[in-house]
Amino acid sequence: MATEVKVPTLGESVTEATVGAWLKQPGDAVAVDEPIASLETDKVAVDVPSPVAGVLSKHIVAEGDTVGVDAVIAVVDEGASAAAKPAASEAKPAPAAAPATESAASEAPAAADVTLSPAVRRLVLEHGLDPTQIKGTGRDGRLTKDDVLAAAKAGTAKAADAGSAPAASAAPAPSGNGASRAQERVKMTRLRQTVAKRLKEAQNNAAILTTFNDVDMSAVIEARGKYKDLFEKKHGVRLGFMGFFTKAVCMALRDVPAVNAQIEGDEIVYNDFADISVAVSAPNGLVVPVIRNAESMSVAEIEKTIGDFGKKAKEGALTMEDMKGGTFTISNGGVFGSLMSTPIINPPQSGVLGLHRIEDRPVVINGEIVVRPMMYMALSYDHRLIDGREAVTFLVAVKNAIEDPTRLLIDL
Repeated sequence: MATEVKVPTLGESVTEATVGAWLKQPGDAVAVDEPIASLETDKVAVDVPSPVAGVLSKHIVAEGDTVGVDAVIAVVDEGASAAAKPAASEAKPAPAAAPATESAASEAPAAADVTLSPAVRRLVLEHGLDPTQIKGTGRDGRLTKDDVLAAAKAGTAKAADAGSAPAASAAPAPSGNGASRAQERVKMTRLRQTVAKRLKEAQNNAAILTTFNDVDMSAVIEARGKYKDLFEKKHGVRLGFMGFFTKAVCMALRDVPAVNAQIEGDEIVYNDFADISVAVSAPNGLVVPVIRNAESMSVAEIEKTIGDFGKKAKEGALTMEDMKGGTFTISNGGVFGSLMSTPIINPPQSGVLGLHRIEDRPVVINGEIVVRPMMYMALSYDHRLIDGREAVTFLVAVKNAIEDPTRLLIDL
């Protein structure tokens, strides 16, 4: 019996999505609740499970198509034998001996029985890799962009014919000086479109101003070095810097409530809780899950929550609930080597704290020049709501708490 596969409910206020990748092809056997497609919404990627066990008979829509909630995207023949799946996928031959079918040749070196997202497929082709030789760390063992980049950096998983394959016929001829002038047009993902739209709206609607300060990281680095092994042994998670900064931010928000507020119409809404959005890098771009009631959490609970978000983001498993809300954002560009930046607020929030890389710099302490591990902090805020005095007071409060972590323990 043919069973329709429909787009599930995508979350509050989300009515449509883009088909990011087909995880199952026509003829593939599927189990009940096994993901057959990945949809990209304006917030997260959502897997579409099969409602029944059987064989996927056909796709109704293509990758890149926009679909609404309850739209039919595929058909599964319920109860059909798994034998209907192409025999070639039942026993995977060694990559070097794989027969070069017409369809496989058009996408070589990506094997036909390895499901790849468009972004991952481009990387595989670009680096001339055999995806069957790369261990996937994504959901259900799927390859992620990080997996492919790691294999390319390590020089492993090279396709058997990568060194001798002729140049692609679609490649443009080099210019007169031998330099390539190739171009590629790729449709923006729904997530990237939404990020672009929201950030531009923030610039147009809010009076964004940024104030800076620097912070001596000596005390936090010393505390982390002294207790990180015991911390990990007791709590099962590494002690990072974000736990300290999140606690410091929560204390500063309590002292300067305007930074934790937001404008709604002609009213100011003050939040008596701190739901901290943390920017996390994911394969499809930057996502911002929320640590709820961070003001009542310990450093260990914060670190565990952030660690879980990072893992889920890498696997594409963040949910709508993970992303909803947030009263203030912390963005740590320092992990990518950023020295200084002016972050953009995430509406309807009114403030975002940008953290940057730590580097040894000469500073003057008690009249002497000494070297200290310093970090620049940047607070971007909506000047319609937050005055300069409040912004500076907030940033100084964070600085004081980080430079003297004892304040975090005795609530000063």
